[in-house]
Amino acid sequence: MAYVPRFIRRTVLATLCCGLFLMLAAPAALAHDSLKSSSPARDAEVSTVGQIKLEFSAHVLFPTIVLRGAGGRPVAIGKAHAAGPKVTSEVPEKLPQGKYVIAWRVVSSDGHPIEGEIPFTVTGSASSSAASSAPPAAASTSGQTLPSPVSAGDQKSAQGLSSWVWVALAVILIIGAGVWLRTSRPDRSGSAE
Repeated sequence: MAYVPRFIRRTVLATLCCGLFLMLAAPAALAHDSLKSSSPARDAEVSTVGQIKLEFSAHVLFPTIVLRGAGGRPVAIGKAHAAGPKVTSEVPEKLPQGKYVIAWRVVSSDGHPIEGEIPFTVTGSASSSAASSAPPAAASTSGQTLPSPVSAGDQKSAQGLSSWVWVALAVILIIGAGVWLRTSRPDRSGSAE
């Protein structure tokens, strides 16, 4: 087998290590957080709202919540507070019947801002208050509609599968680099010419 100079072997090994690092770091950078549930829920009909509650898929920072009524008129609410993945804001006054929109914006755990809107209706009847804790059908982020939330079990199984794929690729790269380095060493057992 042909001799491969040491600086080429080191360059290839450094490239493989950088590639391995990027492969292992990439999944965290590609996944943005999402809104898991809200109260009131998207398109819910509720009798009253005393507090707005949002729950995200991971820890969020710098929350902002704005409540708008008919014609986009702002409604006074309390300051938004984040506690891990949960964000809350008090609604101090009883809301009159009508259509409302919750506009929210947070900084996700990967450092990127995400935002969305949750429309709902205040009916004044007590029969629909149970709908206020249902998860939202979809939320808007950066002008795009997010798909319906995946159940926690589906998210865990998808993350588990993804982790195994990355681990398998890392092992293959390490074994390949080891085999290549071992076979590319010069044969020193032969006699000098």
